[in-house]
Amino acid sequence: MKNTWVYGLLLILFVVSISLTSWNCVNKDSKEIAAVKKKRETFSLSFDSTLVETFYAKYPKLILYKKQVISLYQKSNYDFIWYDKEGRKETAEVIFNKINNLFEDGVISKVPYKETLDPLFQKTSAKPDIEVELFLSNYYFYYTNKVLQGIDDTKSNELEWYLPREKQSYVTYLDSLLVNPKFIDKKEQHIEQYYKLKTVLKRYRDIEQKGGWDSIAVPSDFVAIKPGDSSDVVAKIRTRLFLTGDIDVDSGKRVYGNALQQAVLKYKKRNGFTLDKTILPKHINEMNVPISNRIKSIIVNMERCRWISTDISKAKEFIVVNIPSYKLTYFKEGKVALESNVVVGTALNKTVIFSGMMSYIVFSPYWNVPKSILIKEILPAIKKNKRYLSKHNMEWHKGNVRQRPGDDNSLGLVKFLFPNNNNIYLHDTPSKWLFNEEKRAFSHGCIRVEKPKELANLILEGDPNWTPEKIDEAMNKRKESWYTLKNKIPVYIGYFTAWVDDDGNINFYKDIYQRDERLAAMLVEE
Repeated sequence: MKNTWVYGLLLILFVVSISLTSWNCVNKDSKEIAAVKKKRETFSLSFDSTLVETFYAKYPKLILYKKQVISLYQKSNYDFIWYDKEGRKETAEVIFNKINNLFEDGVISKVPYKETLDPLFQKTSAKPDIEVELFLSNYYFYYTNKVLQGIDDTKSNELEWYLPREKQSYVTYLDSLLVNPKFIDKKEQHIEQYYKLKTVLKRYRDIEQKGGWDSIAVPSDFVAIKPGDSSDVVAKIRTRLFLTGDIDVDSGKRVYGNALQQAVLKYKKRNGFTLDKTILPKHINEMNVPISNRIKSIIVNMERCRWISTDISKAKEFIVVNIPSYKLTYFKEGKVALESNVVVGTALNKTVIFSGMMSYIVFSPYWNVPKSILIKEILPAIKKNKRYLSKHNMEWHKGNVRQRPGDDNSLGLVKFLFPNNNNIYLHDTPSKWLFNEEKRAFSHGCIRVEKPKELANLILEGDPNWTPEKIDEAMNKRKESWYTLKNKIPVYIGYFTAWVDDDGNINFYKDIYQRDERLAAMLVEE
């Protein structure tokens, strides 16, 4: 009886124990569920749209991006973009890192309110921060504006840049970036030249941080340095060219020997000089251009690269004319088929920066004298000499003056037309000597080509209607004839004062139309 009572008591205690344990577990689970529920109630992935206006009232320097930001959030119904339930997304870190390293892409303007975001961004929290969220959205558009798009069309047009610019929606672009943050580093964002300049920019900044280069002083009676000469100036030139990689070793020698001669030739080629071994004051003056100026040139031309569509290089064939380098390059199947020196417009008759589709070749062309030239030059010349027209193989035609086809025709023996409102085209010239000049800005705006016959042969290569012999005959026939191309060829006339070649060498050209400083000022203001 006693044992039965004991067993009964133990059984009651066991049941009570189990019940208490179960109750505690249930109670604990209920508390956790309630806590999670409460957390969810305070953790929202969307925000009040009026907070956008509040943000810009507090940070007005970012208002330039307001329209894009609002468009971004309207698309997402004002959901947080840079946060999810785990906290800040990886893409947020990518954008913050890009903003911290804008100098690598040649951005020289100051990021507004950067000192405000830095401490905010350092705080880690699963709960979204509305200020950080809106800062990131604005900085995303700041980045795409500065690095991917560049200054807007209105400002590039002020610089007389009329090459078509690709339109890109960076609201839509963000969709790809959020899926794959590495998308932002794809090199297809710009033409290849951009990335070449970016590499050289880093190299030149490294040189600048190490002290740059000293100015080379020369005696007041300095005339020239020729192979075999010896002087302290030679040693300084050697050191200067060593810094920019034109010579591999700075031996300190004072003699202008073979190794330095080859370095001078390389330097002259990179800077648009005639390729001879004599060193003149103008060459030393160019070496004395401060490295800060060279860095500015690189940055300015990286900006110009942002305005060029990457679709250019996808064309089967195309022609590029770079005004400051006085050079035409004809690309076929992705390779250089022809390079030719050119003559471009003077500072008063600038060659326009634009593009067109080459559609016609005109053999043995007439030169229809433009009204401006007729009024300013031809008519005054006729007043002085009544035989002026016959002397220059010219005639009146339909109320205007034209020059007959022939060897002395101002357009030479052939011209290449890509119809445009600027009345600019490529053509031959009887003044072949001009191509030997270092500075070749002599025309009224059109582009004179040193190798017109070679260009015609390449354009018509594979056309059954033409052979090199027929082309030569048509050029010398003294009778104008037009040929419509079966395949139109894109022609791009650009303006680059710094250009990296296929060997990685940076080439600098004179800013003949004085456009670099204006662009640099715009980039600082932005």
